[in-house]
Order: sequence, then C-alpha cells, then structure tokens
Amino acid sequence: MTAIAVQTQLTPEEYLTWERKAPFKNEYLAGQIFAMSGASRAHNLITGNIFNGLYNQLLNLDCETYTGEMRVKARPITSYFYPDVAVVCDEPRFEDDVFDTLLNPTVVVEVLSRSTAAYDKGEKFESYKQIASLQEYILVSQDRVNVERHFRLETQWRAIEFQELADILLLDSIRCELSLDHIYRRVKFTDTP
Repeated sequence: MTAIAVQTQLTPEEYLTWERKAPFKNEYLAGQIFAMSGASRAHNLITGNIFNGLYNQLLNLDCETYTGEMRVKARPITSYFYPDVAVVCDEPRFEDDVFDTLLNPTVVVEVLSRSTAAYDKGEKFESYKQIASLQEYILVSQDRVNVERHFRLETQWRAIEFQELADILLLDSIRCELSLDHIYRRVKFTDTP
C-alpha cells in the first residue's frame, strides 16, 4: 500500500476518534497522518498468501492472525499502523472495548512498495521495535523475490534475507514456516523499474 503524508497534526486521541469514522485507512506517526492508498495485484496476492499460510498453520493453536484491517499501536511515541498481516500468540490485548487496535502483536508483516519501502524499513520499524511483545518483523518485496526477517534476539534485532523461491522463511516465535514459493504464488514480476 502507498502512504501519503497529510499535513494534519492530531493528538493520539483525536486521531483514533477521527480514524474510526474515516471512510479509508490512515496511519499515524507522532502526530502526522499518512493516508493509505489502494494496493496492487502483487501486494494483494502476497498478503493473501502469507495470511493463508499462517492462518492454516495456527488454526488449532492459541494464536490469532489478522489482515491489514487490524490497527496496531506502538509507543513511546504513540503511533498507529495497519500492518499487512499481524499475528498474536498470547491473549490479544486491545486499546479499548472497540477491539480494533492491537497492543501486543508477536509477528508483523509489511509488503513493500517503492513508495513505502523506506518508511517501512525506517520510521515504522523503529516504532514497531518499541512493542515489547513483537518478536519478528517481516518485510516482503512485491517487485522481486526478496524477504527480510528481522527478529529480536534478547535486546538486539538481527536480520536474515531470502532471495530464492526455494528458500523457507522460518518464524520461530510462532513456530511456522512459509516457502517463498508460497509467498509469491501467482505473482508475476516485470523487469521495468
């Protein structure tokens, strides 16, 4: 999905009240609003493939898998994001009784686009790192075979990159695995930038 910065400063409370009435999704980072635009075919296929693979593996476990409609809150600088896929394997905790803002994801997946890659790898990742429950942050390119697995190792974050369809992405925190062949099922790449 593409994020477009909107020159509006809102408090977290104002954002949440406004967002719950908005006809489209908006992310919030330190008072700034980012309008989320539509997603490409590749983005939708990748997101669906990942959700499907994780949902099926976690079906009989005490975990929940969410698509991009579940908002996630990060602190200490209050931020709200809509990850493409989020998994929680503890009792889900929510900001309030509306149950639309998850506080304790275990895994977050973002599918990158040219317009959001720097944001997803930079400011957004820095915010996600502040979520104590988050163990793995997965970044998936939609224009080439490339998956980055960022994982928490005690107090540090480490990364592994995968670039072959035969590679297997292991998600240790939730005991799941996804082949890149599954992640990129039916995705066609073009050679044009």
